[in-house]
Amino acid sequence: MPLERRRVTDGLLLVTAIAAVSTSAPLVREAAAPALCLAFWRTTLGASATAPFAYRQHAHVDRRRRRLIGIAGVVLAAHFATWIASLSYTSVASAVTLVSTQPAWAALFAPQPVHRRVWTGIGVAMVGVIAIAGVDLSISARAVFGDGLALAGGALAALYVTVGAEVRQTVPNATYTTGCYAIAAATALALALIGRVDIVPADAATWGWILAITIGPQLLGHTLINAVLQRLDAVLVSVAILFEIVGASLIAWWWFGETPPAALYPAAALLLAGVVLVISGTREAAPVD
Repeated sequence: MPLERRRVTDGLLLVTAIAAVSTSAPLVREAAAPALCLAFWRTTLGASATAPFAYRQHAHVDRRRRRLIGIAGVVLAAHFATWIASLSYTSVASAVTLVSTQPAWAALFAPQPVHRRVWTGIGVAMVGVIAIAGVDLSISARAVFGDGLALAGGALAALYVTVGAEVRQTVPNATYTTGCYAIAAATALALALIGRVDIVPADAATWGWILAITIGPQLLGHTLINAVLQRLDAVLVSVAILFEIVGASLIAWWWFGETPPAALYPAAALLLAGVVLVISGTREAAPVD
């Protein structure tokens, strides 16, 4: 496929993925189930959906790549557990702002030095995030614990896409996602058993929301993100994912009647400017042949 056409395809896939993950928060709110319950079922059903495609690929995965897939799965489960749980301890504003430090963590985890223009883009995007979410200055032991969970969620999300970007250079997407989701499901199940968390929803409505989470945020969201990581830089993908905040705000406006903050549209412009700077810095640091 020609380079320009491939870039357009990756861009469209990334936009679709961001739109899908933007539905995550509203769907999680409707599901009203424990974090580990949602993490277990969305990854279990996700692995079941991608397994037939992985089987047909018959891809050879060496020991190092298998180990990295295992790490990615554990990290993904930990991200779900920390991020969703943080909302029970701290304010939404603090949780959203701190988990959105993902691009900064991704830049720190990057195997190659990051261009200063990329750091500038991350900074501009973070200003946009703060403009939407605000900053909660309340201090309590409970809030500090929640803030720590949200910050850990951002770091884990960055590590997840960084590891995925390396694995996807040689491992097909279906093979990677099936292994990753299966390990994440096993990790979530183990944590649920240790914490005695009930992972069996009691009503049909919750099962319906779990299915929607699997189809939307998991399969159309995470799976497409994993697909573009073969060619797109992990830091760029992490910055672009911040548009989830804008998408979630607009969906909540339509779905729950929650009026979005006045800063939403200028913040979206700042996020776009941040993405442009990151793309520019990435290309300058590693020009494409």
